[in-house]
Amino acid sequence: MDGKKLENMLGICKKAGALITGQFACERAVQSGKALLVLVASDASDNTKKRFSQKTFYYKIPYNEVLSMDRLVPGGNNAVCAVIDSNFSGRILELIGAGSG
Repeated sequence: MDGKKLENMLGICKKAGALITGQFACERAVQSGKALLVLVASDASDNTKKRFSQKTFYYKIPYNEVLSMDRLVPGGNNAVCAVIDSNFSGRILELIGAGSG
């Protein structure tokens, strides 16, 4: 996985309004069906990783642990983000080499 390319793609995704950040907002996006991909920072707490791993499994949404909190969301220090656009989610999955889930 190319971390810099992923950071750039997440930045574009954020500017396009296709990225939800923060744990509570991402949780709502998962439960409402808006989230198409959930990314959790590699240095997030075990509790956060477990919660989102279980939620995304239940709702059948791709979940990946990538980057660190300071690199995951451009201009922020978030542990979780959710992609809500199918084109972006597909491209990001390609970048991280995760296939379709």
